[in-house]
Amino acid sequence: MKERMDRTVVFFGTAEEHDKREREYLKKEGYEDKLKTITYLRECFYGTKATTGRLQRIYKFSKRK
Repeated sequence: MKERMDRTVVFFGTAEEHDKREREYLKKEGYEDKLKTITYLRECFYGTKATTGRLQRIYKFSKRK
């Protein structure tokens, strides 16, 4: 996420055309940039604990026959 959104460019088209352009853009990105984008989106949707917190431990007890 090096650049900010260019608000001077407007693109009108179908959802399929937008998806195609998005895939082409992501193919050009490096792995570090893709990982930063995924981390940013996870923080937006789930909060900072999703990327900095620990995993929750779940214990399950079962009876043996």
